[in-house]
Formats: sequence, C-alpha cells, structure tokens
Amino acid sequence: MFLDSVLARNPRLADCAAELHRTGAVPPDTYVLDLDAVEANAALLAGEAGRSGLGLWCVVKQVGRNPELIRAVARHLPWFAAIDAPEARALHEAGVRIGNVGHLVQVPHRALPEVLTWDPEAVTVFDLANARAVSDAARRLGRAQDVLVRIEGAPGTVHPGQEGGVPIGGLAGFASEAERLSGIRIAGVTAFPCVRCDPGSGRPYPTATFELVREARALLASRGHRDLKLSAPGVTCAATLPLLAELGATHGEPGHALTGTTPLHAAGPEQPERPAYVYVTEVAHLLADGRPALHGGGFYPRARASSALIPRTGARLPVQEAPAEYIDYYRLLAPGDARPGDTALLAFRTQIFVTRSRVAIVSGLSSGSPRLTGQYDALGRPLPQAPGRKDAGAP
Repeated sequence: MFLDSVLARNPRLADCAAELHRTGAVPPDTYVLDLDAVEANAALLAGEAGRSGLGLWCVVKQVGRNPELIRAVARHLPWFAAIDAPEARALHEAGVRIGNVGHLVQVPHRALPEVLTWDPEAVTVFDLANARAVSDAARRLGRAQDVLVRIEGAPGTVHPGQEGGVPIGGLAGFASEAERLSGIRIAGVTAFPCVRCDPGSGRPYPTATFELVREARALLASRGHRDLKLSAPGVTCAATLPLLAELGATHGEPGHALTGTTPLHAAGPEQPERPAYVYVTEVAHLLADGRPALHGGGFYPRARASSALIPRTGARLPVQEAPAEYIDYYRLLAPGDARPGDTALLAFRTQIFVTRSRVAIVSGLSSGSPRLTGQYDALGRPLPQAPGRKDAGAP
C-alpha cells in the first residue's frame, strides 16, 4: 500500500532497514521507524494547525506507543489522545500531556482513580454509567473532570468493534442527568470517524457522523454549556485540517499523519507528510509451488499489503490474500526470485500495538548519518538489541 511511496520519498529508510536485517541488527518482524521523518511531520502538522486555529491531540497506538517517538512528536505537539488506559499510562510515563483519554476505549471504572491523577484535559464517556463513574472518581479526588460526550455514529459509518456512544436523539436526556453530577463538567463532543477518504479519488469528505457531532454541540450549547470542544478524528492530516476548521472542529487527532500513512498518502505522493516506517521480515521457506513464505507477526488484517521488495534481487512480489481463518505465522508471496534467508521489505497501513512485532528506531537518516537508537516491543517497552551491528549505516 505504501511501498512505492517509501521507495520514492524516503529511500534511505528502505536501504537502512534492509541493512539492519542483513547484518542481524534487527530480526524479522520488525518495523523500522525514521525518527527524523516523524518529528518533521509533527512540526509540519503543528504549523498547519496553528494556521487553522485547531488543537491537535496526537495518537500513537499505530506506532506502538513508542517513547522515543512520543517525545519527538511532543517537541512540536505536546498533547496526546490515549485510546485506552494502558496508552494513557505510556503517555504519562513518557512525560507528555494527555488531552483526551477513552476516545475509542472507555476507561475501566477501577482504573479511573489512577488515570485521573494524570490530569487529562478531557475524558470521553459513551453513556451515563461511565459519566457517573468518572464523576465519582473525580469527587473522591476533590475535583471536577471535563468530559467529552461520545456521539453514536451514523448508520454505516462506524467501524466494527468501535460501536457505542450517546444517540443524538437521547442527548438531551443524557445531558439533563449528567448536569446533576458534581464530579464532571460537559466540555464537548466527539465521535469517530468524522472524516473519511473516497476510495477511488482519495478525496477527504466529512461523514454523516460529523454532522451529528455538530448537531450535538449545538444542542449542548442551547442548554447553556460554553466553550465546547468538538474533536473530529479520522484522517487528520495537513490536507484535512482546513476542512475540520471550516466545519467548526476545535481539535483533530492525527495518528497516521505522523508517519505519512493515511489513506490520502496511499492515493498519491503529493501529501506533505513523508513516509516514516517500513516493515522488514525474511523469507522463511519456499512452498513446493515456489511461493515464498515470509516470517509473520506484524501483518495487520486491514493493512492492504500489496507487494514485497526482495532487496537482494530487486524483485517485487505480490502479497497473496489471507483468509479470515489466517493466523499470522507466515504470509505468502507470489512465486519469484527469492530464497530462504532473504530480506523482504513491505510498507502498509498498520496498528503496531495489536501485533507482536519489534520496533526499531533510527535517527539521523535526514542527515545521511543513520543510527539505531533503540528497539522496543509493540507496546513501547525497551528490548535488548538484537545481535549484530548497532549502527544503521547504509550498505
């Protein structure tokens, strides 16, 4: 999905990843991330958000909640959205500010007392039960917590496994009850996804859910709530920030924009954010019909991986479709010029936190002096260096 973009716009990253694997510095099933490119993308987004008058809460689940990347992004965009309580902990331990927690996964009730001590700007709640739990936890801490009301998405727009929220028709009833809770203050609304891309042209457009969120904010404003935030996550990147501002959003939540891997970036090379990661693995064996089997572990089901580069031969081999029963031990390629032990490079849309992959961080690629600065598991915990060279010099 993104291999052409990496090879055209960040070829040093591809060369570096191949060399790291060839020398044994990183094992198969490793995402190699370009720290310089991630930071440059964050700086770009910060500038565009300032011009559009938007706040940005950055999302890092897709890059494995990695502390090096978090700190690099925070030099330009200091606030982050935590999808769940473990991510909030990773952000807190990295020393950055939590703008919104619970925007996809509700904070478990028993985790709320600790999470609230990290002073999130807002906690998203899907219903009254969670609003009451936040209020009770905040009151025990002697404070009132700002909450965002998650609005139930319009039919046909919600991703499977991400259902939930207050129906627009039930918002007035929700608000009348929530307004009685002394431990919370209704500070705004959110939903997901608010923006999508046309699958043919790649053009971004607001979803019907975005209109529901705007309606929800107007309803809450009519009840006397002031300075309401409207966070509109979904394809947040430099190209969509003017759209968010035009439609009245106060916040976006960039995730894949930090690595140049949104659907807009897949549609064309003209987006300003640079691609910042590549997946490196190895040919494990060949089937009797000649199909290479790659070591797996990092193949995300929605990734749309299309081809793999075999650097030794220059072959680009199509990635074969995997059925729903697939377990990520191996991933098959079409027959081609590859043999066991060969490095394979791929670039596709990922969510590293749901893989078992290793994450290797490389700095200095922008200056031509790459250096492997650390290796981590898929949840951002440091790992020992793999045996082999520790520098990331180009071959």
